[in-house]
Amino acid sequence: MSEVQNTDFSVTGGELLLFLIDNCTYGIEIQYITEIIEIEQITVIPKVPDYIKGVINLRGKVVPIMSVRRRFGKEEIPYDARTCIIVIEWQGTSVGLIVDRVREVVSVTPDQISETPNFKNVNSNKYIKSVIESGDEIRLLLDCQRIIES
Repeated sequence: MSEVQNTDFSVTGGELLLFLIDNCTYGIEIQYITEIIEIEQITVIPKVPDYIKGVINLRGKVVPIMSVRRRFGKEEIPYDARTCIIVIEWQGTSVGLIVDRVREVVSVTPDQISETPNFKNVNSNKYIKSVIESGDEIRLLLDCQRIIES
């Protein structure tokens, strides 16, 4: 992947890949996504947090795989044909995120972007960078840096 641009998404807007966890729509800035793959055999690693499902070998590179459901404290569900792994990269570190299903790529303008509410008791709120409003739908923009580094 080419060098990641450090632009402020809330100021410039841009393209997002939308995906679902339960009935909630989340987004990831396109610039962080290297690929989307089907669920494959994951090698389990002992004594890691429950949201780390293990690692996969992606063309010779070992990539840790994280369940976004478990990271957000949600119950796991069985994988199906639409479950997939979104591989993201942040400053040279790749991580695969297991999501229920990918929806679409959308363009977002700055006027659709709002700050996240400051709910101190919401565990997953720290992984949400912005709220995106589109018509009557709310989408939550993931903070790739926090989800990888914390």
